[in-house]
Amino acid sequence: MRRTITDQLIDWKTSARRQPLLLRGARQVGKTWAVTDFAERHMPGRLHVVDFERDVEWRRFFEGNLDIDRILGALELAMGRSIAVGQDLLFLDEIQACPRAVVALRYFYEQLPQLHVVAAGSLIEFALGSISFPVGRVQMLSVHPLSFLELLWARGNEPAADVVRAAPRDLGQSMHEALLQNVRDYLFVGGMPAAVAAFVETGRISEARRVQNGLVGAYRADFAKYSPRVDPACLDEVLTTVARSVGRRVTYTSLAPDYSHPTVKSAFDALRRARVIHRIPAARLAGMPLGAMVSARTRKAILVDMGLMHALTDMSIEAGLRQADLLGVYNGALAEQYVGQELLAATGQDLYYWTRSARGSTAEVDYLVSAQGSIRAVEVKSGPAGKLKSMHLLLSEHPECAPGYVVSAGPYAERPEQGLVFLPLYYAAAVARWGAAVAARP
Repeated sequence: MRRTITDQLIDWKTSARRQPLLLRGARQVGKTWAVTDFAERHMPGRLHVVDFERDVEWRRFFEGNLDIDRILGALELAMGRSIAVGQDLLFLDEIQACPRAVVALRYFYEQLPQLHVVAAGSLIEFALGSISFPVGRVQMLSVHPLSFLELLWARGNEPAADVVRAAPRDLGQSMHEALLQNVRDYLFVGGMPAAVAAFVETGRISEARRVQNGLVGAYRADFAKYSPRVDPACLDEVLTTVARSVGRRVTYTSLAPDYSHPTVKSAFDALRRARVIHRIPAARLAGMPLGAMVSARTRKAILVDMGLMHALTDMSIEAGLRQADLLGVYNGALAEQYVGQELLAATGQDLYYWTRSARGSTAEVDYLVSAQGSIRAVEVKSGPAGKLKSMHLLLSEHPECAPGYVVSAGPYAERPEQGLVFLPLYYAAAVARWGAAVAARP
């Protein structure tokens, strides 16, 4: 299974200023697999795995002083083999179970920078809140579910993957329809590695759904590990309501009406720190960075993966597959989840959206994203350009954001007179990969 994170791991390995690497991401998005595959194919030496959930007794090696020679010596004795500095990879998995190991990353960098060290954890955000994080001495990367491009790789469809990865263009009707059919499959399979593997092996979306149901159960089982402790029933209700509310503004009251505001907020924040959901706050356009101009009260949210969205809401696979308009599936919510998921994977940055209320009406553009030094506006839309009132309003007030990107089921098209670029669904990630360069082509 080919992953784009591998390219980032290769860049990390060869960097002249390499630091210990911390991979962050939700449960079961493929962090451990990515490190293992990278070590086997791109490291000259061996992989040494310390799993702090499995090897509980090894946590004691990080107690007391954090002298790296002492820690490495203890690990070598426990594993029964030496660790070759400069050749081997030391992988500290589920590092959130040993917060002192997170602190030790600083000393790996300061005392033994030649050693390749990677750490990962699915609930790392909770551990980071209770320790002094070694800022400036650790590099961090986010791991997301498989993107649409990675699904094409998993299916062995290299020609289609090459097209999707290249600069967007009009592909002609036949190729356009073939790629949209692949998007349709992805909308129901999602990007969780186990679900993708089940689909690729059997060709049945129902097998992916079975895996998705199991993953939802595993996520719920993790609720007991969340810290500070949050009411599990409230967590479950907030998670399910977010799945049913993609594309719409959410308030804490609407997420779980029977619970107090502080209880619901704690549940929402806990799910966000576990990276099970992603908050999409409203942002004003007054320059960079976007995160400095967010509204504290206005927010949307999406899930870590659209496959889990299906499982949590018990969406009908059959009904969705029968619907001709991909953007109309579940009233457009699935398409908005898809585009958000693609943008998160492509940029590795937080997403925002734009809204403005005036004279009793509200204008809203689905996503704002920072990429290559620019702010880009993205609308998920099935209608023609003339109906994109919110996007036109945004561009009239903020012409520096042009072109605006409209993701649709239609073919690729540039409308420079309107300041718009229409991207087919399979090119959603191109906003981050190519951006303004697309519309500037001769």
